[in-house]
Amino acid sequence: MHRWWLSGPVRKALFSLTAVALMLPAAAGADTLRVGKAGRTAFSFVPVDVGAATGIFSKNGLDLQVSSFGGDAKVQQAMAADSIDIGLGSGPGLAFIAKGSPVKGIAAMAGPPLIFALVVRNDDSVNSVDDLKGRKVGISTVGSITSWIVDEVARQKGWGNGGMTQVPIGDDGARVAAVKSKALDAAIVNLAVALNYADHGDGRIILRFGDIAKHFHAHVIFATDKAIEERPDDLRRFLKGWFEAIAFMRTHKDETVKIAMPVLGTDSTLTAQIYDELMPMFSDDGRFDPQALAVLRRSFVQMKTLPQEPDMSKLITEAFLPKQ
Repeated sequence: MHRWWLSGPVRKALFSLTAVALMLPAAAGADTLRVGKAGRTAFSFVPVDVGAATGIFSKNGLDLQVSSFGGDAKVQQAMAADSIDIGLGSGPGLAFIAKGSPVKGIAAMAGPPLIFALVVRNDDSVNSVDDLKGRKVGISTVGSITSWIVDEVARQKGWGNGGMTQVPIGDDGARVAAVKSKALDAAIVNLAVALNYADHGDGRIILRFGDIAKHFHAHVIFATDKAIEERPDDLRRFLKGWFEAIAFMRTHKDETVKIAMPVLGTDSTLTAQIYDELMPMFSDDGRFDPQALAVLRRSFVQMKTLPQEPDMSKLITEAFLPKQ
């Protein structure tokens, strides 16, 4: 974690969270699931931390081993290598399955891409999105949601695919560092990082993406084919715990903010702002929206990720979702 993220309140919250975690009793005979996040500091994946810190997953008989990766491609690679059982990634990550990744989408966890923002330096080299035509914009990985959003903005501007030059550069911290060093003109990063960057006076947010796609699945929960075949009950218990964590977050803002602070690297004020802005994106049931799937299907061809639109029903399953 970058040192400038760790303010005094953040360190205090981290120590408090650690103390809470140590006080939680370990679930007797709990089954271990290995979970991978596509981003270390994204609020999108905080339900895992909330569920762990509050004992929700433990109550469901699960012990989670959570790791973080720099984008969708690396999460998919980890699942293909059987390094993790569950991946928390993006809707565009479903294209990896059509290309042979041995996984399935098992829940649609978030809708429109409220989580992302476009940041630039404070040196007036870029004053608006219009200044970015043909210039370098940092994304996480090829085929990721950050890649799709950058291309979608270019398409809506009439610049076509490739209207902005995408530079895959890993996690949010690396992208921000590249903007600060002038290796990039801009970067798309998660909102917590963007607000922190702007709050420290190093840069500005010039675009938010809540309106870019009204029907969309910004984030999807994936499971490996091996876990689907061998551990269906564990997957059901994981999703039950996930949605219990979402319900807890909706009614316990203060507790959620305390747990999220050390994860995001933000102070209480910024974390509360992020909570207010991003809680609406979460799904309460994980069902896949046909209109959102249609947008994703078209996006795979638009980004030239796939040569033709796939049958989305072969990429997902709702078999493990809690009964309504």
